[in-house]
Amino acid sequence: MALEVLLEHQDWLVINKPAGVHFHSQDGNAGVIAQLQVQLGYPLFAVHRLDTMTSGVLLVAKSSASAAALSAQFANRTTEKRYIALAQGKPKKKQGLIKGDMQKARRSQWKLCKTLENPAITQFFSHSLGEGLRLYLLRPKTGKTHQLRVALKSLGCPILGDVLYGGERSGGETSERGYLHAWRLGFEWLEEKIWVEAPTEQGLFANAELQAQLTAWRMQEPAWPAL
Repeated sequence: MALEVLLEHQDWLVINKPAGVHFHSQDGNAGVIAQLQVQLGYPLFAVHRLDTMTSGVLLVAKSSASAAALSAQFANRTTEKRYIALAQGKPKKKQGLIKGDMQKARRSQWKLCKTLENPAITQFFSHSLGEGLRLYLLRPKTGKTHQLRVALKSLGCPILGDVLYGGERSGGETSERGYLHAWRLGFEWLEEKIWVEAPTEQGLFANAELQAQLTAWRMQEPAWPAL
């Protein structure tokens, strides 16, 4: 299946990465960049990455020079990232700031600590969809490994389908995917601010109330909690 190109420029392109596709090639399966190079027929360069379970906006460069320039924006935290996620249960708090150092834990997991030497920082809002399901709007200010997955775990509500962090459905059922989606990305190119949005219309993301809430957030974002 061809990867969906959301926006293309002579220096870069943005795709809608499917859930369940590895970023790097492994286990004999081509990663998303390798697949895209075969699909388009020319070399591509990674700018940032998304976890295997995560779908959504992925920015890819067409040259090493543009990759360096775009990667610098992520390193300098000048990009604007918006993720959405689904989780079950009632969180410890419905909106706010999640901040703390991250340390490696068991079974390839990470954990959030109370120390603040080099913290992962995430602002968030949530919206009830009924029946114990909650939609989260996430704004990561840092880019740590598993940052958003650990953040929601720390609220007592791991992302639905994220089996590594205990995000099973009620009754222990396994979801068809992990419900974390890179929804919108804002970056600058040639002194122009560019926003790209990846559609969210599959599986539980197709929920009508969820889509209505995304429209509301798209038209006017909530006032983000102070850092």
